[in-house]
Amino acid sequence: MAARQQRSAAASDGSAEAKRTDLRANEKKCSWASYMTNSPTVIVMIGLPARGKTYMSKKLTRYLNWIGVPTKVFNLGVYRREAVKSYKSYDFFRHDNEEAMEIRKQCALVALQDVTAYLNEEGGQIAVFDATNTTRERRQLILDVAKRNSYKVFFVESLCDDPDVIAENILDVKVSSPDYPERDRESVMEDFLKRIECYKVTYQPLDPDEHDKNLSFIQVINVGRRFLVNRVQDYIQSKIVYYLMNIHVHSHSIYLCRHGESHHNVEGRIGGDSELSDRGKQFAAALKGFVKEHRLSDLKVWTSQLRRTIQTAEELGIPYEQWKILNEIDAGVCEEMTYKMIEEKHPEEFAMRDQDKYLYRYPGGESYQDLVQRLEPVIMELERQGNVLVICHQAVMRCLLAYFLDKSADDLPYLKCPLHTVLKLTPVAYGCKVDMFDLKVEAVNTHRDRPLNKVPTNVVSPAFLRRNSFTPLSSQDQVKRPRLYSVGNPPQARMSQVPTLPSMQFSEASEGAELEQSQVSV
Repeated sequence: MAARQQRSAAASDGSAEAKRTDLRANEKKCSWASYMTNSPTVIVMIGLPARGKTYMSKKLTRYLNWIGVPTKVFNLGVYRREAVKSYKSYDFFRHDNEEAMEIRKQCALVALQDVTAYLNEEGGQIAVFDATNTTRERRQLILDVAKRNSYKVFFVESLCDDPDVIAENILDVKVSSPDYPERDRESVMEDFLKRIECYKVTYQPLDPDEHDKNLSFIQVINVGRRFLVNRVQDYIQSKIVYYLMNIHVHSHSIYLCRHGESHHNVEGRIGGDSELSDRGKQFAAALKGFVKEHRLSDLKVWTSQLRRTIQTAEELGIPYEQWKILNEIDAGVCEEMTYKMIEEKHPEEFAMRDQDKYLYRYPGGESYQDLVQRLEPVIMELERQGNVLVICHQAVMRCLLAYFLDKSADDLPYLKCPLHTVLKLTPVAYGCKVDMFDLKVEAVNTHRDRPLNKVPTNVVSPAFLRRNSFTPLSSQDQVKRPRLYSVGNPPQARMSQVPTLPSMQFSEASEGAELEQSQVSV
């Protein structure tokens, strides 16, 4: 413990440079949402043991990282187990055990030091302090640290008096805890219930009417049956509240698959709105058999508004919903082109996309980061629903998978989502179980591996570096056009001439003139 507290004041030049590099990398992957946080935020969990605090912490952290806000959990139990190598019994948590109380306080101080290091030095924007924090004294300690560092603080208190929910949580999570190696379920239950009683002696819940009325917090009552929200300070805190009010703890599975193979898949073309190939139709029939075999009678089916997903769903013979936001990533001027055509016609664009596939935005189209933003309502609905089958597209499926499997922005665009394969995602205690079903219908491979040698930044023209996910769609090089063959744009209404890539060369003079003209127009 002492070694953890004595942090070195000076770091070597090499480690400092590495930290700066990591910080730049973190900043690069921040999204529009991260710019809504004008100061770092500490989310402080509150509640008795077995109230789902760690479950909420992990899910919330996964969500915030997915939308592009760098977030990390600091679980105080991990620090305690590092300080006290072996857990003996609930006596450690008695309020009159002075030695143990001092150890627990020192663990909290060390964890708070790590929180400040993450937010001040490592590019973090939100830290989740996952502990019981059941006393006002402990919460004031956290508020003092936050005040010294100009952090915002948002409390999340989980209140639960349902004995069935508490018992289920203990058996689902605590039996496998490192605190109870090789113990039987009965003895774990007995010891943990006594541990809870130790905390109850000193527990001081948040008081929204008097003592804590000026704090920002949400109280989650009986796993989401009721909520109490107090003094939300900013946009990101409202996002946190919105998310916590949408996650439901219930048993369900989410099935993800791509549409059946399309004619464009066979030809190696991206985007567009082509129909299913013969093998794609075989997959649709096989998918119907899969649904029947697994007896998914209460299944909801969602598709995009593109023909290849609709044709796949039609074969199932059950109702389905079309979601426009499930449409494939818009490739802009590169729609219906092969990668070879893009490389030959727009070599700079091809190189830029390989340089950073997550942030790269097609001219007149979208980036993966744009797609994540577009898919956020789908995630909220998936958290609320029962069993759902989502028939979607490669880029869309990658974004959804990245959320459930907690994948980074760097890995997201390279997740493998083969055609004619169904993924079953089943939420478990602190993660997600994945089962893969190959429906044994042959299909082309549309996956492009991560390039081994990325194009260095100094090789790409600075003019082209102007356009990425941070550039507003309204800028001159982001001319938006309807998707070919999209809903409301039938084939006969297809544009007579596909837009060509706008010139990216802008002089300072022309940009200044455009700005002056826009100001006059306004």
